[in-house]
Amino acid sequence: MSSAQGSDRKFKVAVVGATGAVGAALLEILAERRFPARSVVALASERSAGSEVEYGRRKLVVQDLDQYDFAGTDIALFSAGGSTSAKYAPRAAAAGCYVVDNSSEFRYVEGIPLVVAEVNPEAIAQASEGRIIANPNCSTMQMLVALAPIHRQAGIERINVATYQSVSGAGRSAMEELGRQTAALLNFQTPQCERFPVQIAFNVIPQIDRFEDNGYTREEMKMVWETQKILDPQIRVNATAVRVPVFYGHAEAVHLETRDAISADQVRQLLAQAPGVELVDDREPGGYPTPVTHAAGADPVYVGRIREDLSHPKGLSMWIVADNIRKGAALNAIQIAELLVEHYL
Repeated sequence: MSSAQGSDRKFKVAVVGATGAVGAALLEILAERRFPARSVVALASERSAGSEVEYGRRKLVVQDLDQYDFAGTDIALFSAGGSTSAKYAPRAAAAGCYVVDNSSEFRYVEGIPLVVAEVNPEAIAQASEGRIIANPNCSTMQMLVALAPIHRQAGIERINVATYQSVSGAGRSAMEELGRQTAALLNFQTPQCERFPVQIAFNVIPQIDRFEDNGYTREEMKMVWETQKILDPQIRVNATAVRVPVFYGHAEAVHLETRDAISADQVRQLLAQAPGVELVDDREPGGYPTPVTHAAGADPVYVGRIREDLSHPKGLSMWIVADNIRKGAALNAIQIAELLVEHYL
């Protein structure tokens, strides 16, 4: 439920990329949380203009983003890709609208805050002039919701993470490819690869985004850059990002080393009280979170398999799972919007 509900003030909200998977989630969560909107505008490219999208029990007619005047709009939630954000987010900001952007276009720009609502909400204040706020990468976001309480308590020096990321993180076309390939294989046909470089059905792919000169993929480097910008520039991060044949929900095997010793029991106590975190840590079959049994369609970041590292005196290991479309993108953007209406608008 929005913390802005106590006020009678209402705001005009635009959702850019309303016909995409994250756009649909943004509209759904705005309605669920009863965001104090006097009007919600659905925006997309010219080819989608005139179609309809769902907002609660209502339907909104999609408008052409290129023709839209942002004057009088209070908040614009962008989820239409980096090139769209690069062109239209500055236009919205110049019209006096706060922009919360889901793409990577502004994440590493100095002076533009990169915000996880439960981790560094105070950073929103940096957007008072430029009016653009960046939403982090989904894999970084769920990791930091879980790790921030540990960092505040014991100081994290190093993070080693392997991700198991669902195909929805690559968009609707990727989900369709997984479905088509699975159906083809179950019918003894040869699967066609269009969206991914190799078969994704019944497979895992150790590449997300393009390769950088250092041998890491851009998805892996995003986790490095974003952790350092959001949590602490001194934290060293080593990431391996893997795409798995799951529709919704990213999972991460996280190994970290702390400055001060902290036990697994102390971590459990911290995370049991942490905002946005749900502990699922029973040492029995099924006593841990998975994308299907816990994360898909849910808001929390789930943490389990918490244990002390046998190879390091100040090491910890854990398993972190969240819905990459809801918490990893849409929910955090709306939590930022709620903070904007509560403190800045």
